[in-house]
Amino acid sequence: MKVYLFSLGVGLLVGILYSLLNVRSPAPPVVALIGLFGMLAGEQIIPLAKTLVNKEPASVSWLNQIKPHMFGDLPKGGRPLKNAPNDKG
Repeated sequence: MKVYLFSLGVGLLVGILYSLLNVRSPAPPVVALIGLFGMLAGEQIIPLAKTLVNKEPASVSWLNQIKPHMFGDLPKGGRPLKNAPNDKG
């Protein structure tokens, strides 16, 4: 629970800073996205370390923990759906 409160507090501080600087961004800045990626990758260090301590190959951690968590189900190519929205405007 403390992690969530800390995250909320940091988010509020950043929001206040944006307000003070009169910044209105419709999307997160690149720096924030890089920070989010770092957080996501950092979450995987402990499972990877546990795998290596147990003398298992790193691929075990990659296939069972890291890849599914960081990348999820990647989109698959194929024909578009018949009722899919068209990008042409």
